[in-house]
Amino acid sequence: MSLDGLVTRAVAAELATCEGGRIHKIYQPSGHDIVLQIRAQGHNRKLLLSANPTYPRVHFTEAPFVNPTEAPMFCMLLRKHCEGAVIESVTQVGLERIIRIDLRQRDEIGDVSAKRIVVEIMGRHSNIILVDPKSGTVLDGIHHVTPAISAYRIVMPGSAYTAPPEQGKTNPLDIVSEEAFREAMRPAEEEGSGLVRQRIVDRFSGIGPLAAREIAYRGGAEGATAEEADLAAVWRAFRGVMEAVAAHRFEPVIAEEAAGGKSHFSVIALTHVRGESRRFDTVSACLEAYYGDKAERDAVKQRASDLLRFLQNERNKNGKKLDKLRETIEEAKDADRFRKLGALLTASLHEAQKGDKSIEVIDYYDEEQKKIRIELDPLLTPSENAQRYFKKYAKLRNSLSVVGEQIESAQAEIVYLDTLLAQLERASLGDIEGIRDELVEQGYLRDRGGRKGAKKKKPDKPALTCYTSGEGIPIYVGKNNVQNEYLTNRLAQPNDTWLHTKDIPGSHVVIRAGEFGERTLHEAAMLAAYYSQAKSSSQVPVDYTLIRHVRKPSGAKPGFVIYERQKTLYVTPDEEAVKAMPVLVK
Repeated sequence: MSLDGLVTRAVAAELATCEGGRIHKIYQPSGHDIVLQIRAQGHNRKLLLSANPTYPRVHFTEAPFVNPTEAPMFCMLLRKHCEGAVIESVTQVGLERIIRIDLRQRDEIGDVSAKRIVVEIMGRHSNIILVDPKSGTVLDGIHHVTPAISAYRIVMPGSAYTAPPEQGKTNPLDIVSEEAFREAMRPAEEEGSGLVRQRIVDRFSGIGPLAAREIAYRGGAEGATAEEADLAAVWRAFRGVMEAVAAHRFEPVIAEEAAGGKSHFSVIALTHVRGESRRFDTVSACLEAYYGDKAERDAVKQRASDLLRFLQNERNKNGKKLDKLRETIEEAKDADRFRKLGALLTASLHEAQKGDKSIEVIDYYDEEQKKIRIELDPLLTPSENAQRYFKKYAKLRNSLSVVGEQIESAQAEIVYLDTLLAQLERASLGDIEGIRDELVEQGYLRDRGGRKGAKKKKPDKPALTCYTSGEGIPIYVGKNNVQNEYLTNRLAQPNDTWLHTKDIPGSHVVIRAGEFGERTLHEAAMLAAYYSQAKSSSQVPVDYTLIRHVRKPSGAKPGFVIYERQKTLYVTPDEEAVKAMPVLVK
């Protein structure tokens, strides 16, 4: 993984700026993440500790988090032992992916106690553990490790804290001579030749495959074995990187490969990656940019997986229903044929008998008076067969108007479900419950208490995302139907401008100003395209009109409106441009 011991060292150095600061609040927004609100050096900062098995990390963050209404037990324990505590020190264990945050807290009666938060960044084995440093006892961990899971180390309340097993590697910061480097790179007796970059990973702690490849590349040994390479050149590259790391001279960067589009991050320049690079002032900003969207999308996907399946199933049902209704329409086009067959059969009742499977009669409707064969049900009399054709004719004729209404209803249902699917695709963790509540209110889902259609008290003013255009004009975006309805029908004024993708499910967007320039209009249209089903398309059509020309039909689904006097412009969504726009939640 890219988050190796070198990145962890950079993170620990950055976190050390909070030494002497105080933890004011502690939250646990998910089963893997802890957020500490810290006041240090006159500033308030949020520190994210994540034991996410896919995206484990530690860094300062600006991202908003949605916290559960009831704090989990581990969060409550951290609050008891760590809220109000002073951060004594932040240290890294060797060059491993382990960070220790030592705290000092004074309890209600004035006694001072010490606690330690240990963050282990180790893929699916990542953990956040609260330890009593004096006794070495585990108070609790965000992930429990029972004896059934691991016989080597147990992470349960009351167990002794055991560090992850050592790998027997050399700390690269301890290598100060070329001879020591060559000795470390020397193959074992039973070991054959190996690539330089792999040998570096195998021999030295804290250096991941990405950093090892960079060192090999700088030493002219990319793709070369340790026996083939000029180890003197590799040593110079190795020493240059380690001297910078030891002196805390980091260069946080995200580099994207031009060929495959895969991105990497590091705290050393990635000269071997051929493609575009973005540099950051801090390692936290780098990690936030790299992990932020990925981690949130992953969390949203997990929390909304049941909603996604439900909406997709409902959409598929309505799609199949629409196909059958259209088949009925096609059949109804033959209604006159059944009436004709019934009339011909009635005129020839004397020629047929019960038990006949068919009868051939003269087609009086044909100019040439040709004969036509009529299929019969042998269990019915000739008169009953005639009535059967007349009834089929009447049924098909009457169904045309009903089926037409059903087709309109199914089409409207599909549009509504597509809108929810588009909203779910772009939803934040805070938006999911709003979509779930809407489905309960509309009767699609039962509430979690088991009462179908139970009504919950809604907030009068749902939180809205407000961007600021380059001209300083506020642009509001609704990310679910509750927000869309409030924004369009209550918050917006008649002379505000309303935008929405043309015939494409998406968000309502409102420019809260009577006058603005082309730049604001273009940015608002880009937001409408970005928060729509056409996010990944180019030249997306976006309609815009004044709010006074937008209205919700009586009985329409949430978020559905009709509008007139619109104009259309075409924009291509730009994610980087959207992220660069100032934003706040109101």
